[in-house]
Amino acid sequence: MLDELAAAIARHRDGLWSDSAVPRLTVVAFDEFLGPVDLLYEPMICFIADGAKRSIAGDRSWVTGRGEMLLNSLVLPVTATFERVPYRSAVLRLDGRALADLLLELDDADPRTLPGPGGPLTAPMTPEITDAVTRWVRLLDTPDDIRPLAARVESEILYRLLGSPLGPALRQFTLADSGSARVRSAAAWISARYTEPLSVDAIAAAAHMSTATLHRRFKAATGMSPLRFQKQLRLQEARRRLLAGDTTAALVAEAVGYTSATQFNREYRRAYGLPPGQDAARLRDRMATVAGA
Repeated sequence: MLDELAAAIARHRDGLWSDSAVPRLTVVAFDEFLGPVDLLYEPMICFIADGAKRSIAGDRSWVTGRGEMLLNSLVLPVTATFERVPYRSAVLRLDGRALADLLLELDDADPRTLPGPGGPLTAPMTPEITDAVTRWVRLLDTPDDIRPLAARVESEILYRLLGSPLGPALRQFTLADSGSARVRSAAAWISARYTEPLSVDAIAAAAHMSTATLHRRFKAATGMSPLRFQKQLRLQEARRRLLAGDTTAALVAEAVGYTSATQFNREYRRAYGLPPGQDAARLRDRMATVAGA
């Protein structure tokens, strides 16, 4: 069954990461090893049909492989390394309203045993989940079926997930005033203002938490302190801009919020192992090799 899902994903690849005509579905597929890649996870569930990926966020690291699924419930900058190829996954971008509507229909808004503070969670895919996700991706084979069936199949996937080990975290995702929701709010608030000077006090006030509680829960969920999280967002965006080219490290540093080019160069080299210009050139060479393979 996983082979069928992997084949359906491969049929509809368009580059490494491909948004699709099915709402909230992204397919990921490549055949060559890809070195460490900066990614910004959004609330999502990743269903891995083949290969394996290691994700690193701050002090946290986890591996998800063939037949497993990853739930991420907040904005999270990560470094991903794809450890087994070919790699095939289907990504469901979470819609809190669709999930809440399903819970109301089931008369099941009880969070039951609450999970931790809202960080990434992994679990094996059941045969029922694999079957539903495969049918969801296969809608791309018959575009006329997408409008009448996509929402129904997505609802079935969410229903199956509620009965899985990820169910408690999905239920908590719909709660507006839970601890994980406040961490999620803090992460989104920082993400929207990462170029600005921020203080922990301001972030805590926005999330309606004390600074001590914010720091404890935020680090448990993301593997980083709030200010390290902000710095990671800045460095990832700087790297993206440098890779796009036609700019300088000094201009990029200013654009992402650094007031000192020296500090930017120091922190960039510490994060990526090379000065900004050299790292961007290395990335371009690597991407060209992957694209030409």
